[in-house]
Amino acid sequence: MPLEPGLLEILACPACHALLKEQDAELICTGQDCGLAYPVRDGIPVLLVDEARRPE
Repeated sequence: MPLEPGLLEILACPACHALLKEQDAELICTGQDCGLAYPVRDGIPVLLVDEARRPE
């Protein structure tokens, strides 16, 4: 389920405050040194660093 377009404009990575982009069922941080992937569960972004997947 895609997120509302205006929502991505105001969300930021909690770790580095960079913008997020939607990819599959995750929000990916666009920060060069960060790259954390936050899950989206039931249409709700889970923006907790402890729940994020580290970049590979």
